[in-house]
Amino acid sequence: MGERATGWLVAWLLVLVAVQVAAFEVLRRVFVGTVRGQLLDTAALTGNTIGQRHIEGLVDLVLGAVTVLSVAGAIVAIGFFALLRGRVVLAAASTLLVVGANLTTQLLKHAAARPDYGIDLERVGAGNSLPSGHATVAASVAVALVLVLPERLRGPAALLGAGYTGVAGVATLSADWHRPSDAVAALLVVGGWAAFAGLVLVALQRGPSGRGPGWPSRGGGAGHPHRRVVGLLVVAGFGLLAVAAAAMALTDRALADAALAGGSLSSRVELLSRGRLMVAYAGGAAGIAAVAGLLMAVVLFTAPRVVPVPRGRTGGAARRPAASSSAAMRRY
Repeated sequence: MGERATGWLVAWLLVLVAVQVAAFEVLRRVFVGTVRGQLLDTAALTGNTIGQRHIEGLVDLVLGAVTVLSVAGAIVAIGFFALLRGRVVLAAASTLLVVGANLTTQLLKHAAARPDYGIDLERVGAGNSLPSGHATVAASVAVALVLVLPERLRGPAALLGAGYTGVAGVATLSADWHRPSDAVAALLVVGGWAAFAGLVLVALQRGPSGRGPGWPSRGGGAGHPHRRVVGLLVVAGFGLLAVAAAAMALTDRALADAALAGGSLSSRVELLSRGRLMVAYAGGAAGIAAVAGLLMAVVLFTAPRVVPVPRGRTGGAARRPAASSSAAMRRY
């Protein structure tokens, strides 16, 4: 039964890696490699000027906190906290997650090319900006923190992490640093590395009585310790995703109407009204927040399966009846 549970968990993690890699490639092909995708991205980015002065201070504060020094400090702090709890493998896996995600983002950003269709003339010299480095930093640190924290703190940490990641991603859009697809791509990179870190944990860790991590068997345990938080993140994520899809559809229709006026591709965005640009920007922000929420929901859902209960928490429970042992594991 233990081997079967571990097998299901490995399959789940492999599916997560494959889905996020595939989603990243689809996102890149559509929003970087096609005229339609670049138009939608540029419209959302152009809309950031509406009301920008009102949130400029907050944007500067959020993005100013994401530096190379802050990343190094976060890596050290996360690794130290895991080691303090006696979780050597967890410290290594969480560090691997943060370092791997951020290196992957930088490699992808500099290795990929962005075709110039004459759409975003102001930023044509900047080259490829997908994925966003700032969004990668925020998301990777938030996910690693959820993994290393004790079980009772993971729910609140996931909610805070989803909010922080979403705000950081939207801030890059508001600051005119990145397009919506850049931030979403960064979250997919982090999600892929989170699943890979889970595979590392499953392969190397052994839980109580020599038992490794695995998927709970039917009828056993008390369910997920943070199922309400997971549900809240999923509902909010899909709700925001629906808002983003509706906004993107409206923007696509407005761009199609602008095309009837003729002119260059760049003029299509220029012809959009203030309201249309605001819809495009709001849709991009909703899409970033949606993926941030869904990412944290998946991480929170998977965390208890890949991070087994420490031996010290179950040593005494092993001599008690089975019901008491299960209760002790639920409290962790």
